[in-house]
Amino acid sequence: MIPPGAPILTADAMRTAEEAVFARGVSQDELMERAGAAVAREAVRFAMGRSVLVLAGPGNNGGDAYVVARHLREAGLDVLVAASGAPKQGAAERMHARWKGPTTSLYGAPVRPVVIDGLFGIGVTRSLERSIAAVLSELVRGAEFTLAIDLPSGMDTDSGDELGAPRGVNATVALGALKPAHVLGDGLSRCGHVLLADIGIPVESAWRSVARPQMETPGPRTHKYSRGLVAVVEGAMPGAGRLAARAAMASGAGYVMLAGPDPAGPAPDALVRRTIDDADDLADFLAGDRIDAVVLGPGLGRDRRAEAFLRAGLAVDKPLVLDGDALSLLGTSAAATLAAREAPVWITPHGGEFDRMFAGTGSKIDRTLQAAASGATVVHKGGDTVIAGPDGRVRVLAGASPWLSTAGTGDVLAGLLGAQIGQGGSGVDPAAAAVWLHGRAAQLAGPAFFADQLVAQLPEACSECL
Repeated sequence: MIPPGAPILTADAMRTAEEAVFARGVSQDELMERAGAAVAREAVRFAMGRSVLVLAGPGNNGGDAYVVARHLREAGLDVLVAASGAPKQGAAERMHARWKGPTTSLYGAPVRPVVIDGLFGIGVTRSLERSIAAVLSELVRGAEFTLAIDLPSGMDTDSGDELGAPRGVNATVALGALKPAHVLGDGLSRCGHVLLADIGIPVESAWRSVARPQMETPGPRTHKYSRGLVAVVEGAMPGAGRLAARAAMASGAGYVMLAGPDPAGPAPDALVRRTIDDADDLADFLAGDRIDAVVLGPGLGRDRRAEAFLRAGLAVDKPLVLDGDALSLLGTSAAATLAAREAPVWITPHGGEFDRMFAGTGSKIDRTLQAAASGATVVHKGGDTVIAGPDGRVRVLAGASPWLSTAGTGDVLAGLLGAQIGQGGSGVDPAAAAVWLHGRAAQLAGPAFFADQLVAQLPEACSECL
């Protein structure tokens, strides 16, 4: 679980924020005391009187660990510190000097019920030494509860890659702000429950975790068109288009139209059908003044007709959501094609589609931002869904239900997004709202659901946002 709406900072950005605090007269010792006290407050709660082993590294993370140990001992707990080496000069060394309890070598540390991991923090950029990784893994495996300070030791802060971090960490106290490793990649399985501690560092960031959106109850003058008309284009696999249309209907859109070569079929009677014979018909239909958002791609197909439908959709001056087959048709030309479009566009690729469409380096956040430079708002799906806009804003939803990995759920998200856009959203905001509602509906559906059942949970998810 990730704190909602929380800022996300890279290692360098966090250091910059700390330096700004130091420049205002706060000492490193004071900041370290704040961090250690914040972690200790959580550790006391989790320890429940059990004996504690605090692992202290040589750097600032280790300095925090000595503060934690001191506070826990003062709270009456049996605390032993296991040090991986002598503390570095400066604040870490001074915190070590304030620790008056027992200390042993990391390699001679006994297994204890509670482990506090303060070996290494945000400075790790290479794999842990094998001997340290092995001992750390053994101590965590033998513990009943493990709490990490800022990050589990052995995580790449900015990418979320595992560099020797153990499995089995139950909780992590993020200091001052979330880091990319809390919400990306291996961090999803290494950090456990993430808690955010305010240690008095003012943080400004365009990157945040996804928060529950605020939706408005329709007012007395609201009508179906003011709640947004969403047009969903049906293709070779009509069930996908129907799923997207039903999702738009179930998540607040006032009017949904399904347009395609044969839009008849099992779907709610409230869904308006429109027969489209060819791309010219589609272009004429999409030019209608009342349409607020277009969803194109779910089940579209990849033949010549699908290509012509995609060209018609790209040419229309309306907010456009591209998903599924539309993304495959864009392929490696995606960046250039999207950059040539003037009207707003959102794309919702999963990892495989994204890799086929865009080059790029760095973390998933970095690569998604690079793709958004094309002018599109990118919803880069996965267990760590990253949303990035051309304006540099980022929203991340981490730890969504793994049961979303089933056919049709992406079509549901596309329809959800169309509904949010149709109600007046722009940029990352409607995308973040759609992703939150999608994830919450999955939680409500429970395990082993299929996409139709996901749609059925959307009204309840929406009700939690009113």
